[in-house]
Amino acid sequence: MNQLSYERPTSLAGAQHALAKPGAQALAGGTDLIVQLRERRRKADVLVDLKHVAELREIGETADGGLLVGPSASATDLLRDGRIPERYPALATSLGMIGSRQIQNRGTLGGNVCNAAPSADAIPPLICYGAQCHLVGPGGERTIAIEEFFKGPGKTNLADGEILARIVLPPQPAKAAAHYLRFTPRREMDIAVVGAGVWLALDDNNHIEAARIALASVAPTPIRSCSAEAALLNRPANAETFAKAALAAKEDVTPISDTRGSAEYRKSLVETLTRRALEACAAQLQS
Repeated sequence: MNQLSYERPTSLAGAQHALAKPGAQALAGGTDLIVQLRERRRKADVLVDLKHVAELREIGETADGGLLVGPSASATDLLRDGRIPERYPALATSLGMIGSRQIQNRGTLGGNVCNAAPSADAIPPLICYGAQCHLVGPGGERTIAIEEFFKGPGKTNLADGEILARIVLPPQPAKAAAHYLRFTPRREMDIAVVGAGVWLALDDNNHIEAARIALASVAPTPIRSCSAEAALLNRPANAETFAKAALAAKEDVTPISDTRGSAEYRKSLVETLTRRALEACAAQLQS
């Protein structure tokens, strides 16, 4: 690595000031950034340590019963906060899949988002739960849907000088459930060949009144399968509906072939994982 300067702000304003410097990079857990710097896949002249900005680590309530999650909260922080496993269990599942226990102790939710890896495990559940990113920068504040945050592998829609200040998780309907599944060659410490997140909300007749399906590792960014969602709406929550939606999800994606799997293999995994995640959601709603 090149010689770096190090800054440790203690306020959001201080973090914005430090990150406005040429060549500045935000350091949260560092589990991705430090490796990328060592391998010369990313450059930095200034490391801005965000761990000491208290408001970026807070987990709080919204007025309507949702959660505000500071981006510097670690995976372990979130798993230990009972509100995440209770209200957003699919997100808790995905956080428990990230790396090792040591990585979970250091790695942050904001880092998983801002690293913008197409295979990131936490992002499909965040999309499924309707999460939003609250951004703060020189031009003021703005909020965008999390699926709009990504431009490509390693690239986000953060403007110059902007910071991801919090992730907003909206309250969930009483008759809704979400589930996340992934396939990896190894059971642990591996990157998803495909990840599939599903969210369903049912009406009083057990028909699907809303659905979100989010997929990882099948495009330059995590994506929603609009065709699969459309195949679910106003349909009964049964095996036939799920099979049709899973097939629609398969047809929605155009993955690449690489060392972890061919494009056709990934498409097959999309169908299988989507169907299984839908079945898991239905089982949750019936229990």
